[in-house]
This record gives sequence, C-alpha cells and structure tokens, in this order.
Amino acid sequence: MDAIYHTGPDLPPPPADFNMAAYVLAGGAQTPGKLALSVLGETRDDWSYDRLTRAVRAIAGGFLAQGLTPGDRVLLRLGNTVEFPLAFLGAIAAGLVPVPTSSQLTAREITGMAAQIGPALIVAGDGVALPDPLPCPVLTEADLHDLASGPEAAFDMGDPNRPAYAIFTSGTSGTPRAVLHAHRAIWARRMMWDGWCGLTSDDRLMHAGAFNWTYTLGTGLMDPWSRGATALIPEPGTRSSDLAALIAAERVTIFAAAPGIYRQMLRGEMPDAPALRHGLTAGEKLADPIRDAWQSATGTTLHEAFGMSECSTFVSGSPARPAQPGSLGYPQPGRTVAVLGENGPATFGEPGVLAVKADDPGLMLGYIGAEDETRARFRGPWFLTGDTVAMAEDGAISYLGRDDDMMNAGGFRVSPVEVESAMVLHPDVLEAAAVEISVSETARVIACFYVAEPGRAPDDAALAAHAAETLAHYKCPRLFVRVDTLPKGANNKLLRRALRAQADAGDFGPLGRKG
Repeated sequence: MDAIYHTGPDLPPPPADFNMAAYVLAGGAQTPGKLALSVLGETRDDWSYDRLTRAVRAIAGGFLAQGLTPGDRVLLRLGNTVEFPLAFLGAIAAGLVPVPTSSQLTAREITGMAAQIGPALIVAGDGVALPDPLPCPVLTEADLHDLASGPEAAFDMGDPNRPAYAIFTSGTSGTPRAVLHAHRAIWARRMMWDGWCGLTSDDRLMHAGAFNWTYTLGTGLMDPWSRGATALIPEPGTRSSDLAALIAAERVTIFAAAPGIYRQMLRGEMPDAPALRHGLTAGEKLADPIRDAWQSATGTTLHEAFGMSECSTFVSGSPARPAQPGSLGYPQPGRTVAVLGENGPATFGEPGVLAVKADDPGLMLGYIGAEDETRARFRGPWFLTGDTVAMAEDGAISYLGRDDDMMNAGGFRVSPVEVESAMVLHPDVLEAAAVEISVSETARVIACFYVAEPGRAPDDAALAAHAAETLAHYKCPRLFVRVDTLPKGANNKLLRRALRAQADAGDFGPLGRKG
C-alpha cells in the first residue's frame, strides 16, 4: 500500500478577516490579569495578558507613525530579551512583515541577508551587528520602549493568506533563504496542541531557548499565549544546571528544549518537580539514551517533533499518542503526510522522502526572491522536506537521515556550503568540507575537514578564530581535521556523504569521541 497518511478531523479554515497577532493575544482576552509571560532571573519581569496586549498594540502604532505601511518588512536584530517578541508581534499587528534573525550573525552575514529582503526599518539591540551599509533607518531598544508607551493601533485585519513574517533558513546552495509565511501559519499550530504539546490553558510552559529562535517564538511563546496559558523563559545566561531547579520552583507543567539541553541537564541533580507532566523536544534528532535517562530521572516522558522552517512541526509524538521506540511519531491530526519514492508514493516500510501536502495551512508561501528554488521543493500536490524516512502501516515515521547535506547545530539548520565558503577565506586553507559527525552516543557537531595550502600548517586555534570572525557562533565548526585530499566524484563534486562515512568508520581517529 502507498505510504500516505491522513488523520482527521481536518482543521477548519481560519476566519476570513484575520491577523496573527490578534489571534495570539485573544487567547488571554478573557483573563487580562493572568500571567502571560515571566522572564525568570534575579530581577523577574512579569507580563500580564493586559500589559502584553497594550505594549504590542502601542508598538504597532509606533511603527506606523514611522511612516511604514502594511507589507513593509522590518528586520529584527535583537538579542535574547523580551523586546524580541514584542517587536515581532507589534509588527504583525500593524500589518508589517517582521524578519527575526539571530543576534549571533556577523556584519558580513547580515549584510547579505538584508539585501534579500529590502527592509524598510531595522530594530536593533546594543552591540548587535548591522548591515553595512545601512539600507534603512534603525530603531533602538530604547526607541522601542518609547513606542510601547504610546498610542495603541487597531489590529490590521485581512486575508489570512497574506504575508505575516519571514524567517531565514540556510539554503542548500549555501545562501540563506528568507522563508515567507502567511498569517494562517499560526492557525495551523492548533494541530500541535493535542498532536504534540498536550497544551491547555492551565499550563505553565517553560522553554529553555533564546527568544530569537523560532522554536522558542512558536512553542515557547505563541502557542501558550494562543491557548491562554503562561509562558516562562529563563533569562539570558541561565546555566543548564540551573534549569532543573527552575522547573521545580516555578511549578512548570511542560518543559521544552533542544535535545542538547536535556543532555546537559542530566549531568547534574534533578530535583523533584511534581507539577511537571512531560517534556517537548525538537530542533535535532533526540537520542534514545537521553529519552530514557530523562524518564528515569523525572518519571515523565519526552515527546519529539519533526518540523522545518518551511512548515514548522507536523510529525510528532504526544501524551495522547506517544511515539514508538525508534520513531519520530505520527502525522499530527489534520495533516496529510507521505513518503515518496522516485516514481510516486513509496510503500509502507520503504525508504523515501518525507513530504507534506502542498495545501497544508502551515506551509510557507515561498522563498523571497527565489522562485525557482521554491518550485523545486514541490512535486505535484506535495512539498518535499528533503529528509529520508520510512512509514509504518500505523503512520509511525522513522527518521533515516537527510536527503541533502544540510547540518544541524543545536537546532539550527546550517548549510555546509556556507561554512566551507567562509573557511576557504583563511589564507592557509586550500579546500574545505563541512559535515556533521557524531562525537558521542548522544552528541553531534560540525567538523571542518580541510586541505592546507602547500607549505602551510594552520593550527586549530587560528582556524577557530577565523570561523568566529566570519560565521555566527552556531555555524562555527567544533573540530578541524587536516586531510591530504577530499573525496570527490567523477565530476569533481565533493562527496560529503563519503566523508561522513569515513569519519563514522574511524578513518580519522576518535575525533573527540567520548567513551
């Protein structure tokens, strides 16, 4: 039988007159005094739903007072602070299109990305790299605070299919692509409430990620607010060893993080947290030893989700339907998912490319300025994820690997071409290949294999310093391996898969492996 799976009921369409920010904040409209957000730290910052809504609408009014008009793009260059979601929702409330970016990006990186989207305004935190030259006016965090106390604007209502926001993801060509999403994308996340999160209005959900990570924006903030729940975010710099104590002290009911955070937490003591119901994980593949160790230490389960910048999460385990050992989980209720072979749908149990129906309400509108690349991701009625999986007859999805060479660094998809292009700028590097390799049973890192210029012998410290100057921190290789040659095919194309296989086979030694 064909490996196509649909679980009902279908999600009803969003209202014809819709605004993503208005929808998110409506979740707490009946409980205006309820705690919507608490930034946890030495100086706790609490936000009620009423305070949050007033700030968002005032920022929307302030943006419009700057002369911006609906559809204009706003580049967000903010750190891990509450200003990030306020600016994000404020822009959407005004009908603008915010484009959140990592504060770790260098000036070189953000200059190219800004050129793709043509921002009408940049909102920037202190010390965060900006495009050079500046393409538009810059608003500081202090300016944003001034806007938040000004006159409030009405929500810009309209077609749920119009653009709402864009996020950057690394393209297979090495050029980061801006993924444009519609206002309806937030409506599609309703399928995650039961299909992954088990989220209710009574929950206190804590996310360990940075505000400016889309996983945190969605799972850690927008989802709880849409449900009328409470979002808890540890302040920047909170150590992984302190998160377990926060879970207990703050009566957290759902905890969300990338697998690496769970691994780090499990190295320390795990105090009793009787309010905790379960944990959520996404961003990279969860290793079974981490899942088992967490359940042993806390008595609660972890539920993994698979998604991507283009469609967020759509396959997951959940408290209502836990994933079977060795699988990612199931298509969420309302989703239509398939596994495709070269000539159409694969059969159950046969490897193929994971695909989601092209009319999924959470699917992107497209890549900004890259129409050919957008079209290449579709095959008939399907959007291709580029990940190889197999589907069991009950719909369980087993992950088999990436169909391309994309890497994953702590939940961020990273193009090897982008890393390689940066590393060959070093005067002592002739050729470079970036691949993701395993360094322990539960951890994977980006490694740079390189051929040195004749007569040169760069040390790891020099290469690491060069990477830090040219790449965002999460893109930087953690290992540098000098080789005589890189594996290539008959057409001289770099064979990264062969390089990964050699590394996994131990041809280059232990490469940081533990145990």
